[in-house]
Parts: sequence; structure tokens; C-alpha cells
Amino acid sequence: MKLNIIAQDGKDTAKKAELSDKVFKIEPNEHAVWLDVKVIRANKRQGTHQTKGRSYVSGGGKKPFRQKGTGRARQGSTRAPHHVGGGRVFGPSPRTYDMKINKKVKALAKRSVLSDKALQNKIIILEDFDWDKPSTKQMLELLSTLNLNDQKILLCTSGVSENIVKSVRNLYKVEVRESNTFSSYDVLRADTVLFQVGALAKVNEVLG
Repeated sequence: MKLNIIAQDGKDTAKKAELSDKVFKIEPNEHAVWLDVKVIRANKRQGTHQTKGRSYVSGGGKKPFRQKGTGRARQGSTRAPHHVGGGRVFGPSPRTYDMKINKKVKALAKRSVLSDKALQNKIIILEDFDWDKPSTKQMLELLSTLNLNDQKILLCTSGVSENIVKSVRNLYKVEVRESNTFSSYDVLRADTVLFQVGALAKVNEVLG
């Protein structure tokens, strides 16, 4: 599959870029995508939730009243869960939600979501570019020329570009990732994926 390469001003060029059929033209594996997204979302959880059990609340120590003679049920501590101000039963405690997934399954998930975007014609190839200084105005002009103003965008760059990252910092619908750091979840969340030529070459090489 070949796509036209778009210049940084949003206009077509005479050049074309090759999309590997092994990456952008496979039958999407929904289960692999589900597994990968589940792992990604689980690993983002902090796991710092906690409630106070009976060993953490204040009070207790002395029996609230004597064992016999009151006509009431015996009580050993005011920290028991059924007392006002007592500890909570089976409350959440800090834990890790980290999960792992095989590299081949993760790669299959990436190929699946990229193939789905390619099938929907939601992939655009841009020439390699970087700016001398951050410019949100230039980024907005590029998106406007491509008619992508109201869409969620994933921009995959060929290398680290601090100026491009700063240019989209105030655009909450635009995310920038390097060619080796984007995930299947990033692709799924985006309406359209923009690849720089260098980033596309790396994706073809690594995933293909």
C-alpha cells in the first residue's frame, strides 16, 4: 500500500510512502488488542487506595463495659467494625495492578490497530520536519489544512522533538509519540494517525 507524502504545510508532494502489508494489511486480532489494552490500563493504576481497618483506627484498649451483669452482649473493643468510629471490614489496601504480556502479542495488537486505521483511511504520512521553536499556531495551521481540527490526533515522530511536543502541549486532542514508544491504546484513542516518513520506516522495520 502506498500513500502520498504530505509536506509540513499540509500540501501534497509528488513523493509516496510504502506501508508494509505485514503491518498495515493484516486481519485485526481483537483478542490481542483487548489483552494489550487491559495490560496498559492496569499498569497505569497507582494502587494507593486504602481504608482503615480495626488495627488503624483510634480507641479501644479497654473494654467498653464489664463482661457480665449489664444484660448486653459482651464487647471487647470500640474499634470493632460494628461500633461507630470502628474499623472497616475487608476494605481496600495498597496493591500493585501490574500485568505482563508477551512481546509477540503486543506486536500483534499494534499491527491489528494499525491495519484497522489503514482500512478506514485514517493514516496520513508527513514528511520529516522539525521547527526552530515551538509554534502552536503552525501546528493548528497544519491540522486545519488537513481538515483535522475537531479530531483526536496521534502524531508519530521519527525522533525526539521537544519543539513539536511543546507545540501541541495546549492542544488536548493531539498527542505526540516517537515511533518506538506509541502503543495500541494510543492508536485506538486517535481518530487519525499521522506518521512522519522516518517514523513509518521504523514501524515497517520493527513490526514487519
